[in-house]
Amino acid sequence: MYVCKVGGSAGIDLDSFCDDVAQLVRDGQRMIVVHGGSHETNRVAEALGHPPRFITSPSGYTSRHTDRRTLEIFEMVYCGSVNKGLVERLQARGVNAVGLSGIDGRIWEGRRKSSIRAQNGDRIRIVRDSYTGRVERVNKAFLDSLLDQGMLPVLVPPAISFEGEAINVDGDRAAAVTAAAFGAEALLLLSNVPGLLADFPDEDSLIDRVERTQLDTAFDAAQGRMRIKLLAAQEALAAGVGRVVLGDARGAHPISRALAGAGTVVV
Repeated sequence: MYVCKVGGSAGIDLDSFCDDVAQLVRDGQRMIVVHGGSHETNRVAEALGHPPRFITSPSGYTSRHTDRRTLEIFEMVYCGSVNKGLVERLQARGVNAVGLSGIDGRIWEGRRKSSIRAQNGDRIRIVRDSYTGRVERVNKAFLDSLLDQGMLPVLVPPAISFEGEAINVDGDRAAAVTAAAFGAEALLLLSNVPGLLADFPDEDSLIDRVERTQLDTAFDAAQGRMRIKLLAAQEALAAGVGRVVLGDARGAHPISRALAGAGTVVV
């Protein structure tokens, strides 16, 4: 089993990504796709007069401030145009893809956070209007039923809280929990950078391999969203996933390259 998460930032080649997925499916590979959509969501939010806001936690992790209006825009873009656009691409390549959010069938469940601590200069402020959480439970039986019928699940946040509210969850960490639920051989986290860079943004400073015992040092080098990806890798490995690859979704054959070790391999 492979779980492959492709980001939604500018520069990602979704056509090449879908070419790789189609070839793997034709070869009989069992897999699940998770995707993002941040670039398009930011564009639409600006157009609708509700521009994106971001929160940085005291520990240095940056996330989207998801109030109720932001969540509605998020559902419109992630679950709508981006998800269905990816499914359409895969269907055109002969893949019987089915696009679902974590809400559908309670695929991803977790608790809504009652409050979030945000760094504001030298001060900490408490945010209470955020619809966010973390995936704690995966509906593996439902996903297995789709896979057993020859369908490819294409999953996207948000998730559903135990109380039945939609909650924004991080896609990389959701992919990690999904990979753990299936005991996946590999979790691929593909974005618009070649992997973990020792001297960001210098792409020639790629760190090609990180042992699990070296993750604390790796976190020191990580910038921005790469910190979340390393956290997802750490959680996946701790839960029994074989390896995690932080790979590049730009250019041809992004999945094949990642499986061959291109990027940062975390073991």
